[in-house]
Amino acid sequence: MFTGTYAALMAEYNAWMNQRMYAAAATVSDQDRKQDRGAFFKSIHGTLNHLLWGDRAWFGRLASRDFPMVPVGQELFGDFESLRAERAHLDGEILAWARALTLEWLAEPMTWTSRFYGFTQTHPRWVQVVQMFNHQTHHRGQVHALLTSFGVDMGPTDVPVLPLLNVP
Repeated sequence: MFTGTYAALMAEYNAWMNQRMYAAAATVSDQDRKQDRGAFFKSIHGTLNHLLWGDRAWFGRLASRDFPMVPVGQELFGDFESLRAERAHLDGEILAWARALTLEWLAEPMTWTSRFYGFTQTHPRWVQVVQMFNHQTHHRGQVHALLTSFGVDMGPTDVPVLPLLNVP
């Protein structure tokens, strides 16, 4: 049974959904994964790269970590298996970090500058944490739609279906 916080729940959900999404994406050819399907980041592969890019940007700010970054929209990894391995590694880091968060830390103000929009803002850290998880869900939805267009069904994607919530 899950007994953690919002951030820990979302980190669990993120890791679970990413595992399922990458397994589903692996059933599509590399050519099809990289085909421009008209999504904001063009393809399944492009959107998966952006998801990793965004998580590195947000998690890097939140956890005071430096990650190799490229301009938004450029590939971090051209190879699907390398991208998949880095995704799994980062999900593990996000999960460990989220499980250790305190309410005091989440309430502290955080000033950040957007790499995408170029503005600077200050909010409580919890706002930034919510944004990181919201960004993941948004772009996973795009990948889900692209996979559906290839006839790939990822199955249920709702938080209450997360296996760890269904343990008596």
